[in-house]
Amino acid sequence: MTDAKTIDFRKTIFELTNNDREIIKIMRELGFDQVTNPKMIATVGRVMTIPKGARMRGIDLDSVRKAFQARGYTIVE
Repeated sequence: MTDAKTIDFRKTIFELTNNDREIIKIMRELGFDQVTNPKMIATVGRVMTIPKGARMRGIDLDSVRKAFQARGYTIVE
């Protein structure tokens, strides 16, 4: 039996990481360095979405999608 995991790219990083701590690990591996800082999540993370963060950091959004899909996530956009 597999757990269905969904990640909604419309939600803020704050919302996503409060509900699923694995997201922090995946984002860190992708180059979102500040995502491990609780202060950053509590401030900037309240308004930042994954697509916005990817644009700001110069990280290809397709790579982000593939990384989450490889971990069993279904992406909502």
